[in-house]
Amino acid sequence: MKKFKSLSAVALAVSMTLTACSKEEASPEVATTTSNELEVIEIKNHAADTKDEYSRFDIYAPFTLTSNLDHLSGNQKQMIGLLIDAGKIMDGLFWKVAYGDKDKLLSSIDAPKARQFAVINYGPWDRLDANSIFIKGANEKNKGASYYPADMTKAEFEAWEQEGKDGLYSLVRRNEKGELTLVPYSEAFKDELTAASNLLKEAAILAENQEFKKYLELRAEALISDQYQPSDMAWMDMKNNPIEVVIGPIETYEDQLFGYRAAFSTYVLIKDLEWSDKLSKYAAFLPDLQKGLPVEEKYKQEMPGTDSDLNAYDVVFYAGDSNAGSKTIAINLPNDEEVQLAKGTRRLQLKNAMKAKFDKILVPISDVLITPEQRKHITFDAFFGNTMFHEVAHGLGIKNTLDGKGTVRAALKETASALEEGKADILGLYMISELFKKGEIDQGEVMDNYVTFLAGIFRSVRFGATSAHGKANMVRFNYFKDMGAFNFDTATGYYSVNFDKMTEAMNSLSNLILTLQGNGDYAGVKALLDNQGVISEQLAADLQKLEDNQIPVDVTFKQGKEILGL
Repeated sequence: MKKFKSLSAVALAVSMTLTACSKEEASPEVATTTSNELEVIEIKNHAADTKDEYSRFDIYAPFTLTSNLDHLSGNQKQMIGLLIDAGKIMDGLFWKVAYGDKDKLLSSIDAPKARQFAVINYGPWDRLDANSIFIKGANEKNKGASYYPADMTKAEFEAWEQEGKDGLYSLVRRNEKGELTLVPYSEAFKDELTAASNLLKEAAILAENQEFKKYLELRAEALISDQYQPSDMAWMDMKNNPIEVVIGPIETYEDQLFGYRAAFSTYVLIKDLEWSDKLSKYAAFLPDLQKGLPVEEKYKQEMPGTDSDLNAYDVVFYAGDSNAGSKTIAINLPNDEEVQLAKGTRRLQLKNAMKAKFDKILVPISDVLITPEQRKHITFDAFFGNTMFHEVAHGLGIKNTLDGKGTVRAALKETASALEEGKADILGLYMISELFKKGEIDQGEVMDNYVTFLAGIFRSVRFGATSAHGKANMVRFNYFKDMGAFNFDTATGYYSVNFDKMTEAMNSLSNLILTLQGNGDYAGVKALLDNQGVISEQLAADLQKLEDNQIPVDVTFKQGKEILGL
């Protein structure tokens, strides 16, 4: 039987990554062209030179993305096909920014498993192993992907006096004089974005829901103008459309140099009407929950918008950033702070993908690491709830620093994503606890969420140092351990939750994170990551148990129009 690659290397890489000194370094060599054709990193060796004789290539469990489309009209089914086609264009753009020439890379790899692993990772770097190279001869992955010139240092960028240099929708390049300059996405990727825009316009013609039609039209315009806020506002107004698409440059995780630039991504979704109805009531509690946050009043003066809503979906297509490495199982958008304060956010729970991870990963993890007496508390409802309220919690807390100098995201730079994910995890659990107290959640018990939460940490820590979610989980695990929130039995090797101390740790870490965000305390966040964002020897040994039992790290999807019968 094949065994997965040892995580001892991951533990070392995590420790080194999160405790590295902050000296200025030039980025590794990547493309510097200002055209929309990025240069290619040469792969000198083929699959025969891949590490560990391919054992690492089995960490993803396959899962087929499908949904019942019987209730949809002919026009709606045709529209799904157009949205998937637009998503494929986003997939190609993500390949360009993350790596370069996809076809040249894949054609250079002989072994099918190695080639498929490159497809999953969008390049020759293992995203769940600190972006380690799995094809010998490939260059190290640039922290800034291809968003910035290869020879640009952080100091040069920070000294650059240029309005909008931290914008979401532009590349940083050099002009003929060697000076830094901005190239808008709409210019750099004009041909691809125009084609995707036209597909969205075709889909809008077929749309039977007027709000969705308006969104598609505005999103089509945004792709060729880089003006996304009007479409974000329109997206917030959609309530009853059975089909959903999230498309364009969305999250900033791929920019690990600064965390500024958004990566191209797509989700095509079918609404689960029954589950969505169950969730609809929770968004109304956001203002009261904001007032009750366990932090000083000055850190909770921003009130979340009241238009926030919660819905459940079957996802039928992932592309680009959302499909790279670990797969997203819930979405909280838009990221625009002005839209969030004006209208709130929408939380989309990807129920079928979530169930795949629960069945294939979380339950097997629990059987290995959670004490038998508490395994009854590992439930899908609790996993769904923890994931859902994680997304809801993104809307709580503070978006702008108290000193009036800008957003938390800008102040915390590349550390912003990890801290925000940590905040969402902790405040999500806080919200669940409060709603149980109010009697608004009447199925199961808080202990279900606590124990499932602990098991979920083991699942997400395996995403490694290059994932914002992975970093957040490592911080939380060590912080909770120091607070005595869970016990480890050395005789049995099992973990168990200490209910009272879990609650205390939850409130304490919530306070710390919200304070760091409100103060825009970059140095404080770096210290937190340095001190708590590491994998201990014990945790590394526990993670090795999961590999010894051949438990997958994540899932990969069989998807597309053919799967759906379109």
